[in-house]
This record gives sequence, C-alpha cells and structure tokens, in this order.
Amino acid sequence: MSSLVQSVDWLAIAPPTVAAVVGLVVLVADLFLAESRKPLLGWIAVGGLAVAALMLLPLLDADRSTFCLVGDAEVCSYTADRFTLVIQFLVLGGALLSALLSVTALKDSGKRLPEGEYWFLFLSSAAGAALLPASRDLATLVVALEVASLPAFALVGLRHGDRRSSEAALKFFLSSVTATAVSLLGISFVYAATGTLHLTRVAERIQDVDGQLATLAQTGVVLTLVGFAFKTAAVPFHFWVPDTYVGAPLPIAAYLSVIGKAVGFSGLVLVTVVALPSYADAWAPALAVLAALTMTVGNVGALRQQSTRAYSAVRLLAWSSVGQAGYLLVPIAAAGYSDDPEKSVGATLAYALMYGAVNLGAFAVAALVGRAHRLNRVADYRGLYAASPLTALLMGFFLLCLAGLPPGVIGLFAKVTVFAAAVDAGLGWLAVVMAVNVVIALVYYLRWTALLFRAPETAPDGEAAAHRLPAPLTAALALTGVLGIALSGAPQLVLRFTETGLF
Repeated sequence: MSSLVQSVDWLAIAPPTVAAVVGLVVLVADLFLAESRKPLLGWIAVGGLAVAALMLLPLLDADRSTFCLVGDAEVCSYTADRFTLVIQFLVLGGALLSALLSVTALKDSGKRLPEGEYWFLFLSSAAGAALLPASRDLATLVVALEVASLPAFALVGLRHGDRRSSEAALKFFLSSVTATAVSLLGISFVYAATGTLHLTRVAERIQDVDGQLATLAQTGVVLTLVGFAFKTAAVPFHFWVPDTYVGAPLPIAAYLSVIGKAVGFSGLVLVTVVALPSYADAWAPALAVLAALTMTVGNVGALRQQSTRAYSAVRLLAWSSVGQAGYLLVPIAAAGYSDDPEKSVGATLAYALMYGAVNLGAFAVAALVGRAHRLNRVADYRGLYAASPLTALLMGFFLLCLAGLPPGVIGLFAKVTVFAAAVDAGLGWLAVVMAVNVVIALVYYLRWTALLFRAPETAPDGEAAAHRLPAPLTAALALTGVLGIALSGAPQLVLRFTETGLF
C-alpha cells in the first residue's frame, strides 16, 4: 500500500517559512523584553526579512515543487519557479524596506504603536504574501491571500486613540471581507464544475465541463476574479485606498501600495493565465476595460489633489498607486489575446519591480518630511532642496521614474514594455488610453517635482535639522535610490530577471 504522506521540500518553502518563524520569535520575545529593549524587536524583524530574502538565492537555478499529489508528482500545491521567485523577491524586499521605515515610525510614535504586536502582524502578513505566488491550488491561494490580508487590517488600525486609523481599518476590513466572500463563492463554483482545486487540473477540466455546468463554471470564473481585483485596487474596487493609506501608519501605507499589489497581481495571473486560459475570451476583455478605467480614475484622482489639503502628499501617492495598478493590469489583459502569454506576464513583473522600488522610495521621503510636517501636505515639499538637497534629488528622481521621464530610465523602460505588450496583443485602443493617461500623470508628477526646487516660503533655522535622517530611513532611501539608478543604467536586466517560466 502506497504512503499518503507528502514529502516536504524545506528549501523550496524556506522564504515564507523564515518570515513566519521570525514572526513567532518576535511575539515570544515581546513577552520577556523590558520596555526599554522593545526596539530590538524591529531589528530582529529586519534581520529575519533579510534572511528570508537571501533564501531565494539557492532557488534561482531550480524549479522546485512540493506538497504534490502522491499519485501524480506533476500536480503540486507549492511551486518555486521563476515567477514565484520574482514576486517573492518583490514581497520580501519591499517588506524589508517597509520594516526599515517602521523602525523610525515606531520610535516617533510615542508608544502609540505597540511594538510586539506590530512586528508579529507585519511578519505574518509578509509570510502570507510570500506564500501566495508559489500557490498552485485554489485552497492554498485563498489561505495565503487571507494570511497576507488579515494582519494588514489590524496594522492599519493599530495606532492607539486615532479615529482616522480606526475608520480606515474598518473600511478596509469590510470591503475586503465582502470581496473575499464573493471570490470564495466563485472558487466553490469552479470546484463544483471541475472537481479539483489544483490550477493545472482546473485548466484541463474546465474546457470540457458538462453542458449543464457551463453556466456554473462561467459564473465561478467571474466571481473568483472579484477578490483579486479588489486586492489590486482596480476600479470599481479602489474606493478604500485613499482613506486607508491616510489612516494607516505611513510604513503600512507603503507596504500596502507595493506588497498588497504584488499579492493581488500574482493571484490574478495564477487564476487567469494558469488556471483559466480557456476562458480568456471572458476575462481578457474584462481586464482590459478594468485597466482603462483604473488608470484613468487613478490619474484623474491624483490630478485633483489640492497641495494645501491635509495629508495631500499621501493621498496623491494613494491615487497614483491606483493609476499605476491600471498600467499593471494591461499586460495581464494582453496575455489573454497574445500567442506568447509568458512574455506579457513578464512585462507585468518588470513594471511591478520598477514600481515597487521607486514607490517605496517616494514613501521613504514622505516619511522623512512627515517627521517635520505632521500634516504631510504636498505644499510642505516646497523648497525641500534648500533644506536637504540629496533628499530632494532622490524624490525628484522617484517621481520622474513614476512619470516615465529621463533620468528615470527604468520608469520609461517599464512603460514602453507594457505599451508594447498591449500593441503586440492587438489592443491598440488600450495603448491609446494608456498614452493619454501617461500625459495626465505627467502634470501632477512634474508639478510636485518642480515644487521641490522652488524657493521655500519660509526658512526657519531648524528646517535643515528637521530633515536630518535617522539611520533606518537613510538605509531605505539609499537602497531604493541605488536600485532605481542601477536599473536605469541597465534596464534590460529587469526583463531577463522576469522571464517567468510559468508554462
């Protein structure tokens, strides 16, 4: 009699496992550390995330799978292929940068953020986010999605005595739970129609479902996509973004803007391109329309932000992230029309890496300016060059990357890659919509960039001191700046790194 016990490839699952274990270590250590020693927890978390990211190196030249069916070693629940590794690199690298921002934010919070709980929730969410791109069955996919999401709800509302934080967490929670419930209903329909949860088997069986189950399968496909569309902040599932980013601690807003999107987009790719390629005639047009709506609504929302409004800098970055989500959706939609869907998915990954590096850099500068200007308005960035030239130059570079203008070559390269994916797939109308939106985005990115170099309205003696960089913020700014500049010098490295190997 054959054994039903599955073997576990511990090296393959090491990146999310290390993050989860360090989260438990932090939770236990919090019980025994004196209050004055609690900042040590942050550095344990940073070290743990660095180790988790380093565990990706032994997997670079391998395509490893584990938790496979005993009777069929080709059907597995966890696969560490190139697609998985790229997303895990983005997730763990982004979480590491967000953790560096968090170390300073916790120190400045005046004990309003409990450190032990914060780091446990943060690492738990990062572990779930790192697990999701490796998931190759719908059950693991949903579990990973919720492990990434549930701690994020708590992190948004963790700041003690802050009404905005509590309201943001409630809005985020209710809308996310609704989207998840709809998605779970869709997955149950897909399972009922195909009799399997494994993505490769779903792809095989859903093509030949019984005629009586065809409507059930089609409904399941549509409902399953809703949950992932919410995670990507695609219109009309974007309404939670601005208030949540403003109400959350700034490092968590940065985390959600990059890691949250990586989770949503990797799940969307796995569900559409891997599990449901035979339904491309349904999901590809839907995603193309969503992409057009999302980039338009996001960029118009960012354009309408008033520079003197409280928290307008964070709101502008929030609306900008919605617009960027639209660009990220374009290659996934194109994959449904393309003869080479793997190339289209690679374009999404290339754009996601660029966006992750420079957007986290922009949030790092926002965190620095927010230490001196509590309301963090766009107007507060006026004359930043006079107070802190290097910081202003970095912020200008990050904004130009997001706009797709030189010297932000990596931003231009990423946009051209996405544009080419749309044109190659025959989506000329979507390429035109994207071009119009790039022009709209130029207005608010260049307006903010110009503000950095204008003469300050007032120049108090303590202004330069207010922008003095703490070590963790310095590290975050240095890492994002070096990465953005290096990739602008050799953008072709991104495409080589993002060759997915999904098929």
